[in-house]
Amino acid sequence: MIEVTRDVFRLAQVFTISRGSRTEAQVLTVRITRNGAQGRGECVPYARYGETLDSVTAQIESLPQDIDRAGLQTALPAGAARNAVDCALWDLEAKRAGCRVWELAGLPEPGPEVTAYTLSLDTPEAMRAQATRNAQRALLKIKLGTPDDMPRLEAVRAGAPEARIIVDANEGWSAEVYSDLAPHLQRLGVALVEQPLPASEDDALLGLDRPVPLCADESCHDRASLPGLMGKYDMVNIKLDKTGGLTEALALRDAARAEGYDIMVGCMVGSSLAMAPAVLVAQGAAITDLDGPLLLAEDRDEPLLFDEAGVHPPAPGLWG
Repeated sequence: MIEVTRDVFRLAQVFTISRGSRTEAQVLTVRITRNGAQGRGECVPYARYGETLDSVTAQIESLPQDIDRAGLQTALPAGAARNAVDCALWDLEAKRAGCRVWELAGLPEPGPEVTAYTLSLDTPEAMRAQATRNAQRALLKIKLGTPDDMPRLEAVRAGAPEARIIVDANEGWSAEVYSDLAPHLQRLGVALVEQPLPASEDDALLGLDRPVPLCADESCHDRASLPGLMGKYDMVNIKLDKTGGLTEALALRDAARAEGYDIMVGCMVGSSLAMAPAVLVAQGAAITDLDGPLLLAEDRDEPLLFDEAGVHPPAPGLWG
């Protein structure tokens, strides 16, 4: 039986990016029960990709009850619906086999990975205060993508002078704005810029200097995206809600590395259940950005452990 339900998790504080603000994470939870065992997966439908809670639910409910992972890869396109079902099937297979998902996938035993912590878009003064409160973290991610980004970036650097910083423009810049900002990003020690231009306009990156590495997010969904990234980006951001699950995420990771890209593993704002499979993909990644549960006021039972070593692999009671 395949069951899909809606769950809402309150955020610890208002979370703002260049596209808008939110106070809660609305997710879909998939449970697949067969022969007394149950597997779970979670997805976050994303309006940027034309997804809604209703449309993704309809996709999941359209599947045959006996769907397996191989059949799923062609039954649904890459996206949130396939992600939740794929991860639930991995979880179910592990439970029925009496082992962990990483063993089923032929992966080394996973360990903790240092994760970025995201600072919400706000006034420079407020962002400096956020940075100061989190200055002890090894990696801070700043949401930018507005005409007034430099004061914000300067404020965050002042608030956290020792932290490694990455920037997510969320498609908010033009080629001209990026070129103007690039020397300042380098001066302020920014390690990475994520998706500076709209995905539909990123051909403008061809031939531009990249003094700070650029990472494809909205421009990279699955392996079919890779040919279009050449000459524009240095890294790809793998998110399970884009790839359509762990199966394609692992394949994309291997294919991207083979083509010379560094790997970032990111997330939507969701619970520990959504992050759990991504921890496997993040092993050895150049950048891990799986801080979704840290932004929540409430989480799943047996949530992921976050400590000085980073985000730890899930306990069996959560997933996998």
